[in-house]
Amino acid sequence: MGNPTERFLTDALFEPISLGQLKLANRMVMAPMTRNRADTGNVIADMTVEYYAQRASVGLIIAEATQVSETAQGYADTPGLHTQEQIAAWKKVTDEVHRRGGRIFVQLWHTGRMSHVSFQPNGQAPVAPSAIAAKAKTYLAGQGFVDTSVPRALETAEIAGIAQDFGRAAASAIEAGFDGVEIHAAHGYLIDAFLRDGSNHRTDQYGGSIENRARFLLEVMQAVIGAIGAERSGIRLSPVSPVNDSSESNPQPLFEYVVRELEKLHPVFIHVVEGHTGGPRDNAPFDYEALRRLYSGIWMVNNGYTKEMAVEAIASGRADMVSFGRPLITNPDLPRRFRENAPLNPPYKDAPLYGGVGPHGYIDYPALPASEG
Repeated sequence: MGNPTERFLTDALFEPISLGQLKLANRMVMAPMTRNRADTGNVIADMTVEYYAQRASVGLIIAEATQVSETAQGYADTPGLHTQEQIAAWKKVTDEVHRRGGRIFVQLWHTGRMSHVSFQPNGQAPVAPSAIAAKAKTYLAGQGFVDTSVPRALETAEIAGIAQDFGRAAASAIEAGFDGVEIHAAHGYLIDAFLRDGSNHRTDQYGGSIENRARFLLEVMQAVIGAIGAERSGIRLSPVSPVNDSSESNPQPLFEYVVRELEKLHPVFIHVVEGHTGGPRDNAPFDYEALRRLYSGIWMVNNGYTKEMAVEAIASGRADMVSFGRPLITNPDLPRRFRENAPLNPPYKDAPLYGGVGPHGYIDYPALPASEG
């Protein structure tokens, strides 16, 4: 694998780490990735059991974004965790991941204005902090990509109920056998939309000042921690990512405030997307080290990390864990490939990243052959 110094540094990525009461085998994380393969009723498909189990060698899997309620959906064929059928299906996943020695959280989301009336009960408008349509698209079966619908602004009295939806979904996640949950507070979805002045024009206690715009995020975290405990609750943030028409005029003080307040609640990890999600890491100036200094728990980083970048982040102490996205779609045994400096599988050219049917591009990416001896 190269010289002894390289081997020594790479070992940092494979040091075990404690996450709450869990002992993780290494510092690698499977980032949550929407694959749009749920069945009728937003129940995960049988193949999803094998999909996650194949990737159980990472220190932690964070399963794909999963709806906390019927109104939380914004895309076709994404799973939920708010019915008994959904819970039972996820239990098959967690049982098999655990059988193979892995640990697994699930990401909980409410898509907010990133939705369409077709996904909403009775064709109602999606909900958001303000009635501002996102300049973004979603996918409808039979129609292709369409503009997201104009949302309605949530009434003040409704907001606490959505925070409780997150708490109930977190409890359902534990019932389904997950080791914990990650709250999706990134990428322009409902929690992130409340945070940002580009999407939150409210004049009540949830709008205006930084403290007010962060209120919903903190109430969600309080509900989740109250349901399952801080040691099983993480959160994902994307301070400067513009995806899904997400905009904020002054992100540094906003996210420093958020992290200071999260430190008081002390979720088990904060997962930070650095830069433009899936794009350039330097799209906007931001001092991530300033955030890191405000939080004493596990600091997880994401966005375009190579093995070398991940090793540097861990070895330098800049991060405690690193999450990987697409490399773990195409390389179910990514930790072994990193450790052995083995080549990575290229993406299949004839298999979609989102959606699809059958195993191709989902559970048929090859692992390295078993070692002899």
